[in-house]
Amino acid sequence: MQKADIEARLAQIEQEMGEAIFWTDKEKAQQTLKEYQDLKQKRDGAGAYDKSDAIVTIISGAGGDDAEDFTRMLFSMYSNFASSKGWSTALISENKNTMGGYRSVSFEISGSNAYGMLKHEAGVHRLVRMSPFNSAGKRQTSFCLVEVLPRLPEGGDIVIEDKDLDISIARSGGPGGQNVNKRDTAVRMTHIPSNFSVHVTSERSQAQNREKALEMLRGKLFQQREEAAKLESRGLSVASSTKIEWGSQIRSYTLHPYQLVKDHRTEHERRDIEQVLDGDIQSFITAEKSLDISIEGV
Repeated sequence: MQKADIEARLAQIEQEMGEAIFWTDKEKAQQTLKEYQDLKQKRDGAGAYDKSDAIVTIISGAGGDDAEDFTRMLFSMYSNFASSKGWSTALISENKNTMGGYRSVSFEISGSNAYGMLKHEAGVHRLVRMSPFNSAGKRQTSFCLVEVLPRLPEGGDIVIEDKDLDISIARSGGPGGQNVNKRDTAVRMTHIPSNFSVHVTSERSQAQNREKALEMLRGKLFQQREEAAKLESRGLSVASSTKIEWGSQIRSYTLHPYQLVKDHRTEHERRDIEQVLDGDIQSFITAEKSLDISIEGV
């Protein structure tokens, strides 16, 4: 449908909704309301979700202990950035190593336009430094993957059927004491058609963890759809996977032999790397948003 056709149909539905007879057939009314929401999304595009909360997952890649420590550094960076915006951060799940690093960590950032701000941070990040985990003091390159999803509650156009889910339950930490601090509430959920998988341990009940996992899967499916549409509009194909290693990074953080943070998409760079890692990343987000707007306008 062309935009003019969408606008005409939306106006027609809005007129129908104002008539008392519209609500007498509940099933038909629900179908029309779903059509209305779908058309609004087509009209507004992906920007309709920019004001949503964001779900961020950071996964360590090549680099061993350094990569897992880099995950910790990025977690801190995004947490501090969120705090500077007055947003709140809540842990969803974590897989820590014995040295304070993370093999992976997922957390929710709640605040106005959180997803719209942070979605440009998605991709592979690279760290170059003198390794604190190497007794010979050699320079180490390590990688992390940052995934940013919108928080999509149930009721939108992304529908996940129970038959398409593989769900397993495990024990997660809980309040109380040594003898009562483990409960069967952690949820690992896989969407079979896409093979997307999420793990949630943060909530107090199995049902709450299940709902959070569904939110994350809806976000993954939404992101997949939007990325495919964007690439298709540019005549490109969707890559089968993103490797968390050399050559795929969107941004590099170099601490040795010089100090520089460089975004490889926009060429924006800064030398105050400690300030950047402390959460001052707005200039990178602004540069990427500007590039995105210019590309979409082509």
